[in-house]
Amino acid sequence: MTLKTTLKGAAAALAVMAGTTAVSAQEITVGYFLEWPMPFQYAKAEGMYDEAMGVTINWVSFDTGTAMSAAMASGDVQLSVSQGVPPFVVATSAGQDLQILDVAVSYSDNDNCVVLEALEIDKESAIELEGKKVAVPLGTAAHYGFLKQMSHFGVDITTMEVVDMAPPDGAAALAQGSVDMACGWGGSLRRMKEHGNVLLTGAEKEDLGILVFDVTSGPAGWVAENSDIVASFLAVTAEANAMWADPANHDMMLPVIAKDAGMDVDATEATISTFVFPSVDDQLTAKWLGGGAQEFMKGVADVFVEAGSIDAALDSYDANVNTGPLSSAAGGM
Repeated sequence: MTLKTTLKGAAAALAVMAGTTAVSAQEITVGYFLEWPMPFQYAKAEGMYDEAMGVTINWVSFDTGTAMSAAMASGDVQLSVSQGVPPFVVATSAGQDLQILDVAVSYSDNDNCVVLEALEIDKESAIELEGKKVAVPLGTAAHYGFLKQMSHFGVDITTMEVVDMAPPDGAAALAQGSVDMACGWGGSLRRMKEHGNVLLTGAEKEDLGILVFDVTSGPAGWVAENSDIVASFLAVTAEANAMWADPANHDMMLPVIAKDAGMDVDATEATISTFVFPSVDDQLTAKWLGGGAQEFMKGVADVFVEAGSIDAALDSYDANVNTGPLSSAAGGM
């Protein structure tokens, strides 16, 4: 199955599933990633969300942002924390009515592609990747980064065998030598690096306009009906981020975050130290939700269209950003 048909099939399925979002306001389900440590997990583990929101929260972990989209389309999940922008764009371009509610994390150094060490391919010889086999989680930030990097290096991806693999599977395949390159993030990326090298650093990717950030997202209809609950959720997240911003809290928070992320403390510290958690004030500026995120989504969609991965981009993604709940959260802090 080709990259194009796989991603288009996923987008079509999301469009069909979208619409069923009814759920009891007394109980909600929130998606997140394991091995992706963030301050919100301290609040999660300590019961801060339940106390502030007055509802029961069921937390469910996912491997990819595309799976989050599917779960929100079916009504099984009401909010997703740290969904990548590319899977969000794939879903909304296919007609799923999702909204970005905050900027969860920025992490240009923690999402990348790794080339098998034995190939001895670096940025000077990247053209040698033509004809190679690569594991990519389609429709994710890693997929977008892969496409942009290959375009930068002039690599013709139509010559490559692109296999849709979640990052943990891609890391295992790279370790076994069954793929020549694998793309992913977090703990999977660390494991990939044990068997290969990246072509570009985070700073080099940013210079090419490859931004990497995640968002908190939710179905527009459910958000509109439960804006107070959403605002409370975002306020707790912001509180946890503010706590983490003070290094004096790290010793207290780090072990709790590590346990919740399914990681040891050293690996957690190594990962989270590469993350940036913008403040609410920063998120509401033009760089992020005041226009920058919308422009970036349009750029991601256009790249996917050019690659033949999705049929069409929206004219604008302005309607897919809702700053109302975040602004309310800021006012109540």
